[in-house]
Amino acid sequence: MADVAQKGDVTTASENLVGKRRAGDSFFLGLSTTAAASIMVILAGVAIFLILKGMPAITANWDTNHDLAGYQNKNWGSFWNYVGPLLWGSLWSSLIALVLGAPVAIGIALFISHYAPRRLAGPLAYVVDLLAAVPSIVFGLWGVIVMRPFLTPLAEFLNQYLGWIPLFRGPVSSTGSTMLAGGVVLAVMILPIVTALTREIFLQTPRLNEEAALALGATRWEMIRLAVFPYARSGMISAILLGLGRALGETMAIALIISPSILFSFAVLTDGYNSQTIAGNIANNFPIATDLQRSALIGTGLMLFVVSLAVNMLARGIIGRSATRSRKAPKIGKRA
Repeated sequence: MADVAQKGDVTTASENLVGKRRAGDSFFLGLSTTAAASIMVILAGVAIFLILKGMPAITANWDTNHDLAGYQNKNWGSFWNYVGPLLWGSLWSSLIALVLGAPVAIGIALFISHYAPRRLAGPLAYVVDLLAAVPSIVFGLWGVIVMRPFLTPLAEFLNQYLGWIPLFRGPVSSTGSTMLAGGVVLAVMILPIVTALTREIFLQTPRLNEEAALALGATRWEMIRLAVFPYARSGMISAILLGLGRALGETMAIALIISPSILFSFAVLTDGYNSQTIAGNIANNFPIATDLQRSALIGTGLMLFVVSLAVNMLARGIIGRSATRSRKAPKIGKRA
């Protein structure tokens, strides 16, 4: 009888424990669902706000409206003529930042994860992560005081010997207020996020894959190329696109460094012929704009919002295809 009673007590305790776990799971499920739904609600709220506030300027007749005719010293004719050069400036500066910064960030992450001694890898990763805590205004001041004069001799060299390339054509800026300086500063600003994410992805590569490649006679670089990069491809793409998002939305650094104009331009060494970005244009003109002009600025923000969504959707497609190819690829040490 005592044994039966003891078994009954154990069964009751087990049922109570299961009930508590189920209640905790239900609470956590509700909390997670609420958090996910709130993200969608916030995103929809931002989109609705931008559409409602930007639509008056988007649908207005820019030729006849007093506030928009001749806005920023030029008769644009329509909202789309106005936002086109700004979109180009945002994409162009971000592309320069990615070309300059992404390879360096991936190289730093690879060095920390696979080459650096452990006592050096930790402090180096910590220092790189600290860059994310530096305010953008500090990067902008650093670009104005340090990078602009530092890059001026390089700009003169590129113009002298590679001036036949449209990228380096035109009179070289004497002040250094160029898209090249802005792109370098943006490249430094995206280093922490790209480096941190790619480093974590590299460290998650299955150890057996790396050891199998080394056992088959591969060098360390061949092991990284055959085992690490295929596994981390989608993660690297995600990190680079997050860096692109940081560069697209950057405001103060670009506003302080470059001397912009609202035009389509490939020039990276000239002064006054740099394409303005949407974020920089909003920062410079929003405080002094009228209501309709602010609507136009918000409309440009809506276009940047749409571009960011399109970039992320494209990234998801690329990541999905990369994951599918990785699953179909033969594993190291197994027959195809």
